Amino acid sequence: MNYILADGTTRESLLPFTFTRPVADIRVGILTVREKWEKWLGTSCSSKTEPYLSEKFPLKASGTNVVIYGKYLPNKALVESIGQLKLGEVLVSEGNPIAYATAHPEKDFIFSDYRSVPYQAEVMQIENTWDIFSKNGEALQADFDLLTAGRKSQPLSKTNRVLNPENIFLEEGSKVEFSILNASTGPIYIGKNAEIMEGCSIRGGFALCDHAVLKMGAKIYGPTTAGPYCKLGGEVNNSVLFAYSNKGHDGFLGNSVLGEWCNLGADTNTSNLKNNYAPVRLWSYKTEGFAKTGLQFCGLMMGDHSKCGIDTMFNTGTVIGVSANIFGSGFPRNFVPSFSWGGASGFTTFLPKKAFEVAIAMMERRGFAFDEKEQRILETVFELTKKWRNY
Repeated sequence: MNYILADGTTRESLLPFTFTRPVADIRVGILTVREKWEKWLGTSCSSKTEPYLSEKFPLKASGTNVVIYGKYLPNKALVESIGQLKLGEVLVSEGNPIAYATAHPEKDFIFSDYRSVPYQAEVMQIENTWDIFSKNGEALQADFDLLTAGRKSQPLSKTNRVLNPENIFLEEGSKVEFSILNASTGPIYIGKNAEIMEGCSIRGGFALCDHAVLKMGAKIYGPTTAGPYCKLGGEVNNSVLFAYSNKGHDGFLGNSVLGEWCNLGADTNTSNLKNNYAPVRLWSYKTEGFAKTGLQFCGLMMGDHSKCGIDTMFNTGTVIGVSANIFGSGFPRNFVPSFSWGGASGFTTFLPKKAFEVAIAMMERRGFAFDEKEQRILETVFELTKKWRNY
């Protein structure tokens, strides 16, 4: 069986993160959605996504294909049901398609062409940007159970103070010294060659993924995830960093999501609660207005390659696009379009040539190349987001 992960209609609700990746490459819990499916299915999955992303994330078809919508997170019951699908069948939950079996995955899905197979069990799905942090605890626990089943953790140094050590797992090469780890409120997972420096206080759930670093004296409230190669410091509460992003210094980050290759300057602070305690509204690319999240706590959503300078202050429910560079005193507005340069005093366009120079420099520091595929994706994002740069 050939498996394909499709964006579906959820993609717009997950911008700015899906400007630069398929829905299935969003990280929630410990793993990305794609990594979850590939572990459960025991095989690789290709993508059905936007044409400009397909060069990096190509669709691979065969005789019999199962297309799974990337907003759904796998579990045992769901994987078993999908495995029983026959050609021409679609698995449906509450009237919505979860997955379908087809000989022609490149064609658009038409519901009436398929025989519905009802799925009655619960299924977790990521439909909005704020779901990434608000559902991170449940996803983190599921990933922890999946990754650690039948395995033994590396030993934890006796220099640490620990609660519920059976709920803590260290992968090979990880380092943790002179820190406090409380896993009574959720699991703590430390990835390969990741490091928790001295003096950190961690309240699970928490995932520090492969090669990531938690800086000295950090205070972490779960459920929080620092993806591969991230650097995290200061005070962090219920936030997700996808990969290669840095919040390496003091300052508060709460109920927030950072994409890849982001950097927060020292003493950057996010507000995650309005002064009047009202529910937070968040910019929606789909409606081009502010959507009701229904949440009292919601901080910052920052797309790939965006940066901010020291002492930056973000209002409750701020959305930053891709390749934005923010600096200066005061609060910038709570929607900053992609390729913006400036702050509270005003913005100009951050031209792609200059943005690419920053991306090349940051990626080279980590030993990664900013190649032509990445450049073409960002050039397309620049054009797609031009209408919002009406400074």
